Amino acid sequence: MSNKSDKQSETLTLSRESLFTSPASFVALGFGLGLAPRAPGTAGTFLGIPILLVMPTHIVAYTLVLIALFGVGVWCCARSAEELGVHDHPGIVWDEVVGYLIAMAGMPRSLLFIVVGFLIFRFFDIVKPWPIGWVDNHAGGGWGIMLDDVLAGLYTVVILNVLLFVSGV
Repeated sequence: MSNKSDKQSETLTLSRESLFTSPASFVALGFGLGLAPRAPGTAGTFLGIPILLVMPTHIVAYTLVLIALFGVGVWCCARSAEELGVHDHPGIVWDEVVGYLIAMAGMPRSLLFIVVGFLIFRFFDIVKPWPIGWVDNHAGGGWGIMLDDVLAGLYTVVILNVLLFVSGV
């Protein structure tokens, strides 16, 4: 497993050609947002915003689409990691997209909640409190790439629900 400085240098080795290695890499690299030279995870999370805005509002339909996006992510992230030769390369950002969409499940689609959800999700994804960090370091394959962001999304949705309850919105 790579340490943080290795991951930063690996980001520099990605090129636009990496994006077109396969359809799986195109998706896993966030349609190109994962190629950002700085903070590719944050750049990739931005892709979650327009996707959120076209997601169904009914929670059952939202959940079904989310499960499908997660399944696509497990496969695409595993395939892309294999093609890149690096488990959970920083440029692989589909996991951030799905994690953010989990964070926003059932939330109001107001600018305030979209931004607050984004910031809280990025906090948990970057800081990786237990067990997020443990999962990030121990789970392998496409599942491992996706699961730490799923947990960050779940932590975020709990915080957002507390904020909803306290604010009375």
